[in-house]
Amino acid sequence: MRVRLWSGALAPALSLTLGATAAPAAPLQRPAGPAPLERLFDNRAISEPSASTSADFDGAGNSLSARDLAAAGWTPGRVLTLDAARLRWPRTAPGRPDNVRADGQTVRLHGRGDAVSLLVAATGGAVTGTGTVRYRDGSRSAYRLSAPDWRTGPPATKAVTLPHINTPGGQRSEPARLYAVSVPVVRGREVAAVVLPRDPGPGADLHVFAVAVRDNGAGWTGSWGTSTGGYAKAGPWGGRTLRLVVHSGTGGPRVRVRLANTFAAAPVGFAAASVAVQGAGGGAGAARAPVPLTFGGQRGVRVPAGAEAYSDPLRYTVPAGRNLLVSLYLPGTVTAAPVHGRSEQVSYVSAPGSGDRTGDSGAAAYPGTLTGWPFLTGVEVAGGPGTVVTLGDSVTDGQGSTAGANRRWPDVLARRFRTQHALPRYGVVNSGIAGNRVVTDRYPGDGVSTDVSGVSAQHRLERDVLARPSVRTVVIFEGVNDLRTGTPAHEVVAGLRALARRAHERGLRVVAATVAPCEGFPDCTAAVETRRTAVNTALRARGADFDAVLDFDAVLRDPRRPQRLLPAYDSGDHLHPGDAGLRALGESVDLRALLPRP
Repeated sequence: MRVRLWSGALAPALSLTLGATAAPAAPLQRPAGPAPLERLFDNRAISEPSASTSADFDGAGNSLSARDLAAAGWTPGRVLTLDAARLRWPRTAPGRPDNVRADGQTVRLHGRGDAVSLLVAATGGAVTGTGTVRYRDGSRSAYRLSAPDWRTGPPATKAVTLPHINTPGGQRSEPARLYAVSVPVVRGREVAAVVLPRDPGPGADLHVFAVAVRDNGAGWTGSWGTSTGGYAKAGPWGGRTLRLVVHSGTGGPRVRVRLANTFAAAPVGFAAASVAVQGAGGGAGAARAPVPLTFGGQRGVRVPAGAEAYSDPLRYTVPAGRNLLVSLYLPGTVTAAPVHGRSEQVSYVSAPGSGDRTGDSGAAAYPGTLTGWPFLTGVEVAGGPGTVVTLGDSVTDGQGSTAGANRRWPDVLARRFRTQHALPRYGVVNSGIAGNRVVTDRYPGDGVSTDVSGVSAQHRLERDVLARPSVRTVVIFEGVNDLRTGTPAHEVVAGLRALARRAHERGLRVVAATVAPCEGFPDCTAAVETRRTAVNTALRARGADFDAVLDFDAVLRDPRRPQRLLPAYDSGDHLHPGDAGLRALGESVDLRALLPRP
């Protein structure tokens, strides 16, 4: 922790001039027992550009811009939903204490969930420390927390990026980042407090702005879901309605949807939203009048940069195995959006200037089409036993399948779960992104890009797996894109094992799948085949890293030429299975292998 001189708890740092005598700094009064985070604030991170010296985040007089935070929708007291956790941005005005420098303080909390989430940033370099979660029954559990540096940390995992830093000499154009991180708790136990890590030592600090117990959807099951792969040019949409077509896996008596403003630099507003079952004729027509969705009791919602929003639970029966229409009215102009680029499904957009058409049953107002899913990342139903998440690349995403037919292998898996009676009927959420990798990022995590292949599986595990509703099991089927771009086999294996360790910390069952063959695809060389074989050998000798291994390589390969897809399963490009191959994958899975850990 840096040594600072203060003339009072809330005053700016002293400027010492020749001949002046500095009064001794008043010691900070730390509460004796657990206290709300706000009572522990001892650092000022936010200033107005015109009063940059009113805050000193890093000990060098630099600070975050209040104007940039407001432009991102991060206003004082705003509840930010980040990776399913509701974190309240400090209520304080610029130039007032708004964060705590971690040094073993005990923060009072309450609630049950799957994690404690913290909104953090480090100064003076990345910081890693250990702390303790305390429970109402007197028990404790340890955690390890890492916070990236606010100026040099990776964009791929940030919650928000701000374009400026306030300095003693004025504002400078340089990105500043804040991060949402989570640490595991013992499920079922009520959290009473969290003890923050100790001071990391001279030159660095871990700053905490908000903390909360995360309940990532207890009582909810994922019926459909997708992952945002990037932030891409869109529209422009303004005064138009998007009608997105998605396929339900499991059904339920109530529904809510999840809207995400991932990777964005500015808020996005939705003035109305609705849900309906698609009509028998397909297209943008609904079987019955769409039912309005609300957000906090209001028809619309404004989602801050990097955050997400859940609609209020709606008493509406979602049928299993049916196409749904989720309609979103965008009143303001939108020129870029977080998007899942490869939907293998046609969705619809209303005519320019057509206004709110979320209540339309007919298709006439929707002449335009979309081939991706912007903003919408989840449809969840009440009840059910929980969710299985499939984390993968284009094969999991469904590339090579018949568009609009819902023949991805996770669709087959969802159908098998809902049509059997011997095991719990888990929902299946597809977190595949075409082009995704285990180890390295395709999309960097910031800015408008034509690449929508996502940040790496390492960097999206929290958002796309751990934060899913009532997640029980993750199936990891990924790695071929790393191997095709030269990543050594041992790095891919290490990345897969790291994913498994993090998922195991949260009590998930982790199932890995071997990498399928791809000979005949232009860049699937003999060297790629050698690396693929090495990865699969390591996966088959799984040890304690994985709870089960699915041999998808054995399912898809040609027995006479094992480095190539079986011709009957090949979509034609020698990398992606077609409908028959994807069906074979989905049907090859022993459902009992996906049952959660005790």
